[in-house]
Amino acid sequence: MALNHAAILARTIIGIIGNVISFALFLSPVPTFVKVIKWRSTREFSGVPYVVMLLNSTLWVFYGIPAAVSNNILVSTTNGIGTVLEIVYIIIFLIFSDYRERRKIVLLLSAVPIIFTAVVLCNMLFVDTLPRRAEIVGSLCIVAGIGMYAAPLTIMGKVIRAKSVKYMPFALSFTYFINGLFWSTYACMGIDIFLLIANGAGALLGACQLVLYATYYHGVHPEDQEKTRQDGHELEKVTTVTEANQEIHISKTTK
Repeated sequence: MALNHAAILARTIIGIIGNVISFALFLSPVPTFVKVIKWRSTREFSGVPYVVMLLNSTLWVFYGIPAAVSNNILVSTTNGIGTVLEIVYIIIFLIFSDYRERRKIVLLLSAVPIIFTAVVLCNMLFVDTLPRRAEIVGSLCIVAGIGMYAAPLTIMGKVIRAKSVKYMPFALSFTYFINGLFWSTYACMGIDIFLLIANGAGALLGACQLVLYATYYHGVHPEDQEKTRQDGHELEKVTTVTEANQEIHISKTTK
């Protein structure tokens, strides 16, 4: 019995730590959106990861509710906070994105409440037992969770082509990896196969993102190379004009 209590306590502690890390994960886009507000443009940042994270968070909130699906209130609390933060990020993204990107994000975003409402209603109306609900919602959470962890890879092609990680947020990739690692541990201690698969895949995908980041960390983005060239041309022009003025001044002085 003592061992059982110790195991429950250990799992609870891991879950609380996982909550803290998940909170850090949901806060990790803040530096990105500070840049977006400063630039008044989203530039090449993608809004897809935030829509996928919103869907993922809402499904895990439902999954963790004791009376609805499973007794995983720690999962519900952290994802409830995540849901609010993702909505804030998406609003900022929509304000500063161009028409084409805004249209794409709005179309994706419109699917989130439809999917969530359908999942809740179908499970509450047509599925009577909690284990069966956990199986159905958990399976959907696996898909959404893997989608969330894989979403930042949408920028992967740009990173490889540009050989630069300028538009690949390190904080997001790093917290994805740590978050997946801790929640996988939590799932193993409670034998929650749905949490384990989703977050195990998340840890693996997060590791892939970190490897990509390390590979192209020292790369210079083409737009920065162009800016450097332009600055060099401007400096060359200024230098040429300055030298010409000096020659004219010397010529006038000698006369």
